[in-house]
Amino acid sequence: MDARTLTPRYSVSPQISVEDIPAIKAAGFTTVICNRPDAEVPPSHQAETIRAAVEDAGLSFQVLPLTHQTMTPENVEKQGAFVQSSEGPVLAYCASGTRCSVIWALGQVANPEISVDDIMSTTQEAGYDLSGLRPTLEALKG
Repeated sequence: MDARTLTPRYSVSPQISVEDIPAIKAAGFTTVICNRPDAEVPPSHQAETIRAAVEDAGLSFQVLPLTHQTMTPENVEKQGAFVQSSEGPVLAYCASGTRCSVIWALGQVANPEISVDDIMSTTQEAGYDLSGLRPTLEALKG
């Protein structure tokens, strides 16, 4: 597991496996969100396989498969709701963690206390270069 913290409540990671679940639990995460479509991974890494291991460990699991085309306002809202309803820290994963970072960044534009520069530096510090997203964030920020 390669969890990268964006906020104390939200971290992102590349693809996880069943073997990562004990470390995820030990790290204090209470919810895992799968943002990776099943079509991208073998059955051993598909959402329902990971869900079973996560829930067996006593953690919550949510699925919101994301692609460039499904990065919609509705899905940004769903991801935010998953994080808000979690009883503690959330780990979201996809192929590299980029999609999980993008959806977080899109969700932050509504927060008047965080600037686009803050969003960009937070994701950059976590190892994700979202510079191509800056114009979209600035347009959404208004």
